[in-house]
Amino acid sequence: MIVLGAFATGLDVSVVNVGLTDIGADLGAPLSQTQWVATAYLLALALSLPVAGWLARRHGTGVIWLNALTAFTVASALCALAPGIGLLIAARVLQGLAGGVLIPAGQTILGQAVGPERLGRVMGALGIVVGAAPALGPFVGGLILTGLSWHWLFVINLPIGVVGVVLGRRMIPHGVATPAVRLHRSGVILATAGLPLVMFGMTQWGDAGKLTPTVGAALGAGVVILVAFVVVSRRAENPLMDLSLYGVRGFRVGSVAALFSGALVFGSGLVFTLYFQLARDLDALATGLNLLGAALATAVCAPFTGRWIDRYGPGPVALAGGFLAMVGSGALTVLPTTAPLVVVQPLLVVFGAAVSLTAMPAGVAAYKAVRTDQLPDGVTQVNVLQRVGGSFGGAIFAVLIATRVADPQNAFQVAFGALLVVSGCAAVAGWYLMRATATRRADP
Repeated sequence: MIVLGAFATGLDVSVVNVGLTDIGADLGAPLSQTQWVATAYLLALALSLPVAGWLARRHGTGVIWLNALTAFTVASALCALAPGIGLLIAARVLQGLAGGVLIPAGQTILGQAVGPERLGRVMGALGIVVGAAPALGPFVGGLILTGLSWHWLFVINLPIGVVGVVLGRRMIPHGVATPAVRLHRSGVILATAGLPLVMFGMTQWGDAGKLTPTVGAALGAGVVILVAFVVVSRRAENPLMDLSLYGVRGFRVGSVAALFSGALVFGSGLVFTLYFQLARDLDALATGLNLLGAALATAVCAPFTGRWIDRYGPGPVALAGGFLAMVGSGALTVLPTTAPLVVVQPLLVVFGAAVSLTAMPAGVAAYKAVRTDQLPDGVTQVNVLQRVGGSFGGAIFAVLIATRVADPQNAFQVAFGALLVVSGCAAVAGWYLMRATATRRADP
């Protein structure tokens, strides 16, 4: 059931982007409005993500997961039935709010159920769908739009959600509820204002291709508000997020590694998609087909990654993943955009495997470093950092390509070169992770 929820949210991030043109044409909306179908989802996700840990502590993780999946499914139906762009965007906001809670709640349930010794294997099983779903999005979306309307981009969530809710109500424990846990209102206000502002600024930066006054204002205000959130939280008796977890070395290093892995995963997905569309002039379906190799490599490698984490520790696996990503991105940097696809595809497969080896160990290391009762907070904070890293990476890569789009060869040489740098940062983070997790649980 946890897998079903993860698959639905992961697929939804990328499958809808393929249909924005069709949505605008059918609803009579310009691109300036239709882009909010994608942006509203991401901002709403950033809005609810900070409170996911508190909700899990207050009401029980299982209860929150079931309610979030129910809300996500209902929102998907509303999206499919939306008669206008305004209602569609509103339904996407509801989808994002549910998705921001659904992802960390599912990971927390798994972490609390299996304990630290088997966490790698379980996260490996989850990683099969988490890693593959976003990469499958362009292919699934393109396939749907070849014969059906854009409404079906949301209809596909309904059977997944219904099955997940029905089975989940029978099999998932409600979890431990602590009604006495009070909501830190100041923290909520600051976190739910600062994080969406930062993500909005990064999204607009990538779309505009330059640092506009709007982008600068959003990023500046968001950073200032988040700094205030940290200051207020450190002084609070019952903070929204327990920032003292960063005093635990394993959690601290794992969180930093998660930041870089987020930039690597989400940034590479954007670069590869634009590469096939702009440099190779392929349509959405053909682009999705060419990304299948990387998606399958990520999915196939995920269970092995989980076993290797449990056997060797998160650090060596993350370090190997970073080096493998450097090999793939380094080779792509020197290839001309006219290189045969039979040469490009193996490199994408290598990079897909590297994504699994790099992304999963960061979260597992952080989760293993904290107590079971601290998992709701830990999972939430790692997810926040992954999203921030992903938004930052996506914005940087989008700007690098947009400012050089007239010369695709130069644009993607620079983009793949930047991907090589991010891969190197992920490898360095893996090395520090290896040092921090030399023992089963790091001391503060």
